[in-house]
Amino acid sequence: MDEINALKGRIKSMLVENLMLQVAAAEIADDQPLFGPGSLGLDSVDALQLVVALDKNFGLKIPDPAAAKEILQNVTTIVLAVHKKMAGDG
Repeated sequence: MDEINALKGRIKSMLVENLMLQVAAAEIADDQPLFGPGSLGLDSVDALQLVVALDKNFGLKIPDPAAAKEILQNVTTIVLAVHKKMAGDG
């Protein structure tokens, strides 16, 4: 489980650095929505940058908008996708 927590930290840092968020990585809740009401307030440009960053940092390819909608919900969904990829299932 430590691997998952380390991954969460890396993903949160990546979000803050890549998207220049005005919050600290530690302030982002694992299940806080990235888009929509009550979210971090990301937009479609942020989503695109995030897709590129995930590919660059973790080799995670997000093939289409449906997959993006699934994966880019919150930190937990991103971590699960990256972890699955690293485990060789993705």
